[in-house]
Amino acid sequence: MAEQRPHSYTHHGITIEDPWKWLRDADYPTVDDEDVLAYLNAENDYFEANMSPHKELTDAIFEEIKGRQQPDLASVPWKDGDWYYQWKFGEESQYRIWLRWPSVGLEGPEGDEAARQGPTAEVTTLLDEPALAEGLEYFRLGSLSVSNGGGLLAYATDTDGSERYKLVIKDLATGELLPEEIPNIIGRIVWSADDSSLLYTVVDDNWRPWQVRRHVLGQPVEEDTIVYEESDPGFFVGIGESASREYIMIGAGDHVTSEVRLIPAADLAADPVVVSARRANHEYSIDHQGDRFIIRTNDTHKNFRLATAPGDDPAEAAWQPLVDASDSHYITGFDTFKDFIAVEVRIDGLDNVRLMWRDGAVKSIEFPESAYSASVGRNREFDTDTLRLYYDSMVTPSTVFDYHLSTEELEVRQVQEVPSGYAADEYVTDRLLAPARDGVEVPVSIVRHRDTPVDGSAPLYIYGYGAYGYAIPPSFSTSRLSLLDRGFIYAIAHVRGGDDLGYHWYEAGKLDRRTNTFNDFVDVARHLVNERYGSEGRIAIAGGSAGGQLMGAVVNQSPELWGAVAAHVPFVDVLNTMLDDTLPLTPIEWPEWGNPIEDPVVFDYIRSYSPYDQLTARDYPPILVTAGLNDPRVTYWEPAKYVAKLRALKTDDNLVLLKTNMGAGHGGRSGRYDRLYEVAEEYAFMLVVMGLVE
Repeated sequence: MAEQRPHSYTHHGITIEDPWKWLRDADYPTVDDEDVLAYLNAENDYFEANMSPHKELTDAIFEEIKGRQQPDLASVPWKDGDWYYQWKFGEESQYRIWLRWPSVGLEGPEGDEAARQGPTAEVTTLLDEPALAEGLEYFRLGSLSVSNGGGLLAYATDTDGSERYKLVIKDLATGELLPEEIPNIIGRIVWSADDSSLLYTVVDDNWRPWQVRRHVLGQPVEEDTIVYEESDPGFFVGIGESASREYIMIGAGDHVTSEVRLIPAADLAADPVVVSARRANHEYSIDHQGDRFIIRTNDTHKNFRLATAPGDDPAEAAWQPLVDASDSHYITGFDTFKDFIAVEVRIDGLDNVRLMWRDGAVKSIEFPESAYSASVGRNREFDTDTLRLYYDSMVTPSTVFDYHLSTEELEVRQVQEVPSGYAADEYVTDRLLAPARDGVEVPVSIVRHRDTPVDGSAPLYIYGYGAYGYAIPPSFSTSRLSLLDRGFIYAIAHVRGGDDLGYHWYEAGKLDRRTNTFNDFVDVARHLVNERYGSEGRIAIAGGSAGGQLMGAVVNQSPELWGAVAAHVPFVDVLNTMLDDTLPLTPIEWPEWGNPIEDPVVFDYIRSYSPYDQLTARDYPPILVTAGLNDPRVTYWEPAKYVAKLRALKTDDNLVLLKTNMGAGHGGRSGRYDRLYEVAEEYAFMLVVMGLVE
């Protein structure tokens, strides 16, 4: 039980008591307070003490999940200029090896096809992640960027989960690293056209990406030029490269407003040119198609439209209509190629990919199922007649297609292998609409084993997120099979706050309508009980980050429904975080949640649903909470404070566990098998506390 130390503060005439504030180390992001570390370690010891008796179950689930992973998994090769590229895993490796081989100088069509299919005799290793990760508790590769001439590789690594990456440059001819090292970067690395310099983004002390800098090879890093600096603490900065590779884009924005600047890739010393000056709630993105620009913008409609602009004038005044906005068609993105554009459109919650040629011809790509997830994949060739696509569904393993424009053929390049065996016809998927309390119908994606009855006897697992306009796709999961094969029915609640049904769906779950998200989830659960997919008290639920906030809110609203809860890196101390403008994500989050510092109405509203603030003396279901000590997105003290307060108030004997990864961040452990073991721990926890262990 965490000690309570008196602390209070007053805003808008309301005094808040927060006796667990001390769990935030005053020296953060350094965490060395002995009392804080002692508490986190004690909670970890308690986690181990309660889970170690079930290690055999956890290990069994892990081995099931691991057995469904292809040990030597490799990507489908992709072509980029004179080379094919591929990543692959070694059989027991946690990390990838990156390879390349020539795409030119081959003997005839047979040689070309052999290179397209996989490594040739001339294959070389670009980067060996297992070697870089050797001896490290945590390792994650960030940006990886080969120079235009193919001779240099710039890449960035994070070794503690703080998402402060270190950039280095490798000479691919010698295998040696150049002497320069650049710390505290994030996001992409983009080369100049002549490979003499590159652009990168740095984070400040509060982990806000705020500067774009230019590094000239061979020059001291300390002399790197600031190309752009963002002064608004509520805006983040990032960079990208146009499909034509003639321009580099510098983007600044928050969740609802954006501003883009362009720099010629051939002249990184040129002044960046603003495409459209920022104005509140105007979002847009831009790409270059050689002789014209393509723009996605919400200037006339929240579901976005596409526009064009002349190649010598990208300014908003020159934008001309290309695809009109629509109430029913939500344009989620586009990819630009020399002769066509691939447009991603969501219609009634279903992904569509449409191809648009310069002459106005349009083609929608047909997929084999009625409910699925599809997206444009990795396509690095600007002048191409083939489009890489990714596809899966609740019952169909991840599939990579190459769509051939000339023949309109979908070529299957790869289907996810399940070595231990998988038969799609043994599982059944459904999609239904659940009525929310305000009359809105909420989509629900469901999958179960065909032998699992729909009579209320099966345990039910519901996953949700519902924030930032991020839709949860009805996709395939090999891990999930360990639940389905144990008789669970699995559901995804496509609650408001995501953009599953369009931008309006996102707007209906943010700011002063945030509680719609929580109500939707509870109402979905009650509807599934009514439809006999589950029963009260035998429902396991899970969500992470903002989805962890969802877990905390629905536990407070309807604790009797849930048999087990997994809240991963949960954003649960919403009011305190939104009141602290020194934290990296607070100013940029105000368009999502509101600013309680300035607005007493927002203060009261956030306080009314903030899971930490709404904990009371009552019974709660069994809850597993996870955290990352180095997490810059949801700081470790949020889940720690939540569990401490929950322990002090709960009136039941149900198990509550907190596991803090002491050497990781927001995404948990970094190795592919280590991540899967954490999934196995969650499933084992749920099976145990719900009394489903044989």
